[in-house]
Amino acid sequence: MQNHFPLWKNGLILIILVVASIYALPNLYGDDPSVQVSSSSTPLEQSQVKQIEDHVKQAGLNSKSVEYKNGQALVRFENTNDQLKAADILRDKLGNDVTVALNLAPATPAWLQAFGANPMYLGLDLRGGVHFLLEVDMDAAIKQAQERYTDDVRTALRTAKVHYVSVGRDKDRIKVQLKSAEEVEAATQAINKDLSSLKFESVENLNELILSIPEVEQREIKKFALTQNITTLRNRVNELGVAEPVIQQQGDNRIVVQLPGVQDTARAKDILGTTATLEYRLVDVEHDVQKAVQGRVPIGSRLYYEKNGNPILLDSRVIVTGDQIVDASSGLDQNNSPAVFITLNGVGAKKMGKVTQESIGKPMAVVFIEYKIKTREVNGEKLRTKEKVEKVISVATIRDAFSKRFQTTGLDNPQEARNLALLLRAGALAAPVDIIEERTIGPSLGQDNIDQGMNSVIVGFVIVMIFMAFYYKVFGLVANFALTFNLVLIISLLSMLQATLTLPGIAGIVLTIGMAVDANVLINERIREEINNGNTPQASIFAGYEKAFGTIFDSNITTLLVALILFGFGTGPVKGFAVTLSIGILSSMFTAIMGSRMLINWIYGSRRVEKLSI
Repeated sequence: MQNHFPLWKNGLILIILVVASIYALPNLYGDDPSVQVSSSSTPLEQSQVKQIEDHVKQAGLNSKSVEYKNGQALVRFENTNDQLKAADILRDKLGNDVTVALNLAPATPAWLQAFGANPMYLGLDLRGGVHFLLEVDMDAAIKQAQERYTDDVRTALRTAKVHYVSVGRDKDRIKVQLKSAEEVEAATQAINKDLSSLKFESVENLNELILSIPEVEQREIKKFALTQNITTLRNRVNELGVAEPVIQQQGDNRIVVQLPGVQDTARAKDILGTTATLEYRLVDVEHDVQKAVQGRVPIGSRLYYEKNGNPILLDSRVIVTGDQIVDASSGLDQNNSPAVFITLNGVGAKKMGKVTQESIGKPMAVVFIEYKIKTREVNGEKLRTKEKVEKVISVATIRDAFSKRFQTTGLDNPQEARNLALLLRAGALAAPVDIIEERTIGPSLGQDNIDQGMNSVIVGFVIVMIFMAFYYKVFGLVANFALTFNLVLIISLLSMLQATLTLPGIAGIVLTIGMAVDANVLINERIREEINNGNTPQASIFAGYEKAFGTIFDSNITTLLVALILFGFGTGPVKGFAVTLSIGILSSMFTAIMGSRMLINWIYGSRRVEKLSI
């Protein structure tokens, strides 16, 4: 029979319709305004969750539920007003020991979650999310470069066997104190040979050299710091599993980070705002640490403190740093203690191998360096200050030489090990960053956008359906079914892909509705032409679909190529438009050609027809 699908084809179309409906359903349930409480150091305990629940009740706020999962607490509320009040109360009551962040938790029922069905992400202009404005500390970037050059100058002088008294930073310059004026020429040649980019300044003392980083190179250092930080932040966001984040430069020293649809805002804040790295240094066992505590720190050493508060002297020379780590993973060591397993790059492995081979039997320390933002209240105003925290997390005796792969222990808990491994794996920031602006954007702020976007879809959808039903009668009603099927299919695919829908994405859906009905118009007009040519109703249906297919295919393929080009060359919202348009084109071809054909076959295919309602 001409107008008849085999059973398997009908079954396949129906299965696709049912699956699409299931995966589109979560989008109808919306989100619950929530407050998320977590700790970066240790997971929350049940007693703390009970304490959180009590604080909320004492404030006279009604919560929908309090959930405890993966060491974090999530308190759901009916409205954003209660959510905001609860967040302020919990910040005051719980202090700086925990992170309190606003969140929007999906209200998807458990039976849908059992299928793995989740709502699609909405962009900041629709669903809300987290917006950070980060400022890169350019002074710290220049300071780090000066410290690197200071170490390089020492190495160059030692290699050339030039005797010097000291090499150190003097404000924004590097000062080299030589033993005699006769050493100046040899020192100048050695520095010019290995570090030709440094600029020599005029000096008064004949046995002294003053070096500085030229302005051109300082601009390059700052530019590199900004670019490297954007790359590192993108890696960290990828580790968090955020869909379609926006990470872009703003001005000369700022970075905008937008995390639409983020589910773990507390951890996102910790991971983005933390500058954490490791340094490996030898322990100075030759000098008295108590004299160093009293202020007499020997030249070539630095005073640190272990986690238990005990002072320790370390060599001022760094063996390797976090930027030489190419991979890091967390786990447990042979004693079931939290550990980070580290892999170094070629340069770091060579330095580590050389130092450990020469220092067997000597202790080596691991220094954990972290920049934290502290908030304190001064005269009724909240001030944010940056604090550099350096602590020795591990001291171990070198028993044998090692280079590329080894492990670091001394961490308090598995969560700290996981966070450190993530930060090291994503790469060290080239310079510290400060979160100078933070906004959690709720859907109420974009409610006008949501309403206007939804209204545009609904109005366009209804007008098209009325026109098709009036103009093409039964065939118009079938086209309306295909149109509805198409919309459900688009939403389900966006949900399954966990794509991010923005206002431009809604525009893509509206455009797709027009293109989808265009395919049915072409089919219906072809069928009318065949009837006017004197063909039978069954032959007209068959010929209409067959002859319209080529035109529909060509027009949709050309539009799909444009969508792919937009996706390849566009950024942000343009990519979102391209994604929804591409999905809509493919789904509209399926529903217009296969879905509508199945229904027409059911209505007309199995009986003799004298006249078509078209």
